[in-house]
Amino acid sequence: MTNARGTIAGVSESTLSRRPTRLLSLAAMHADRRVNEGLATADARKWHYAVLSTLEQFGPASQAELSQRTGIYRSDLVAVINELTERGQVDRSPNPADRRQNVITLTEAGHRQLLALDELLAAAERDVLAPLTDAEREQLVDLLTRLVRHHGSWDGNTLRK
Repeated sequence: MTNARGTIAGVSESTLSRRPTRLLSLAAMHADRRVNEGLATADARKWHYAVLSTLEQFGPASQAELSQRTGIYRSDLVAVINELTERGQVDRSPNPADRRQNVITLTEAGHRQLLALDELLAAAERDVLAPLTDAEREQLVDLLTRLVRHHGSWDGNTLRK
């Protein structure tokens, strides 16, 4: 329960400010806001980037494979693919081996959009990580990767829901 000052009852502000989970949440909120702002300048969202980046890395994929690799629920992924298809950034075509499935392929326009989004994300990351040295940034990535893998939500290629 929080009190009128917004702190948790029974936990001093100095204690709260040293909680790793609290700090992770605050840093994630700032990073999320900055990334969303950057992507919005290109009329894009994080899910657009996730799909384009995954197709660039792994090549054409079924919607089920994209859902598994990006962590986007299949029902949400359909809307994302529809948006990217309308923009000409991905192509959706029947799988010749199984006509019940669609294969999603990155187009040249999608590749160009991905390059633009990479630049926007790099700028957002520079902003978020500005107080850290290059070595500290690498250490942060290593520590976060270890945490995420420990909790079984990512194996380096596939997000787990």
